[in-house]
Amino acid sequence: MSDQKLAQPNRPIDLSLADSNPLVLQALSELFDRDPRFSLVATSSTAEGFLGAVIRVPVKVAVIDWRLPLLGGQKLIEVLRDQPGAPRIVVYGDDAGGEVARLAMLAGAAGFVARTTPTEQLLETCLAVAGGQMVFPFLDLRDLQSDPISQLTRRERALLEALSKGHSNKELARDFEISDNTVKFHLSNLYEKLGVRNRAQAISFYFSSRLALEAQPKG
Repeated sequence: MSDQKLAQPNRPIDLSLADSNPLVLQALSELFDRDPRFSLVATSSTAEGFLGAVIRVPVKVAVIDWRLPLLGGQKLIEVLRDQPGAPRIVVYGDDAGGEVARLAMLAGAAGFVARTTPTEQLLETCLAVAGGQMVFPFLDLRDLQSDPISQLTRRERALLEALSKGHSNKELARDFEISDNTVKFHLSNLYEKLGVRNRAQAISFYFSSRLALEAQPKG
């Protein structure tokens, strides 16, 4: 039976696109249409249109423009983080100083690709993100060396890890055998210690911290 599973062909990755520039949107559509590793489900030129499309027809990965009208990329990512079955977001945009990549990571995006890089990089990033990876260009994460995560209690660390796996408050209450109000109390303390405002930012901080640790030279 395991051999039969291995023999099954890999299913294309369902993907949606949103870009305010019609020429970029057309070029990206053609790029993903030509690649058999992807199945392009929907495209949109606005955040609202894109949001409606991915809620109606969920996809694995979404590529968005950071400056999408009218919500904007940051708000769109934050809204999607609260939706069940939300796609993993790759931001494709201009970012000379690295600020957009940093903001995208904090908002909860799974990856960032600059428009100045070869399109092959965008394809590879989408594949990696679909596989569960976080993919960002080099960011100066030295401020994470004094990692607030090390200041968390054992229970708060466990809660943060459970959050990163998408657990709801009800699931946290069940798994940790505590009440819903106690979950909210612990999460409030957790957000304060990490210096974040909500669940999405806490999850982004968790993955950012892991990326910083993995990037440190061994030995």
